[in-house]
Amino acid sequence: MVVSERIGQLFLEHDGGRDRLEYTEYGAGPAWVVLLPAPLVPRRMHQRLARTLAEQGLHVLTLDPLGHGRSDRPADPHVHATTAWAEQVLALLDHVGADAAVVGGTSLGANVALEVAVLAPQRVRGLLLEAPVLHGSLELGLAAAAPLLLLARHVPWAIDGVRRLTRPVPRGLVPFWAGIGLDALDQRPAPVAALMHGVLFGPVAPPAARRRRITVPALVVGHRGDPLHRASDAELLAAELADATLEVARSPWEWRARPRRLDEAAAALALRAWQRPARRRAGG
Repeated sequence: MVVSERIGQLFLEHDGGRDRLEYTEYGAGPAWVVLLPAPLVPRRMHQRLARTLAEQGLHVLTLDPLGHGRSDRPADPHVHATTAWAEQVLALLDHVGADAAVVGGTSLGANVALEVAVLAPQRVRGLLLEAPVLHGSLELGLAAAAPLLLLARHVPWAIDGVRRLTRPVPRGLVPFWAGIGLDALDQRPAPVAALMHGVLFGPVAPPAARRRRITVPALVVGHRGDPLHRASDAELLAAELADATLEVARSPWEWRARPRRLDEAAAALALRAWQRPARRRAGG
């Protein structure tokens, strides 16, 4: 089945001007899904999954939050917290005219999806949460972010050097995931420093008490053998959420290399979420 694909943009106005966000839209119809990437990784990482979900009749958006991919990359740490990225998701829904969506993401993208469900529960029909970052993964995650912050702040020529080496490589001539890796290395020092600062010093995920109030259907995917995204975090989150299904991937690469099992689970969750009655707005 061939699905339509369109690239779109929206602008976020603020006191200092405006920032541009870019997204890709797959398929059509009222059953919306939003997919968010891992930190520093472009939205293209979810291209294949988006196409698969669109083939099931879902209307899918993949978003580059600020600091990622082809969206603007401000050197302001305040726009890079998970709560700020969640507000960008809500701005995207407003832009396309979607009242609600199934929201999903990978790594901190999963945490952002949780933030959306906490900030605007009436706008979230379901959650697709791959490799969330909670207590078990937090120490190693922070240990990985801190050196990158210091490098970007104090050795900026190293970030620029990697960018100059990787940018000229034609993405169409390398394997798909090699291209994603090259895109992730295409960074500028000031925005990277701001993004890492936001991750290190901003909220990483909603508190457990607020996570337990999330009642929409959720698919939680953990990774075996992934030190940065421990499977125990996925197990903890699945136990906290009221209506969660836990799937443990055999490796961090299962959903990329052999996607059928997890694709089917994701599509089943999204379709089930859209078959449930919509949650009424407060006072409605």
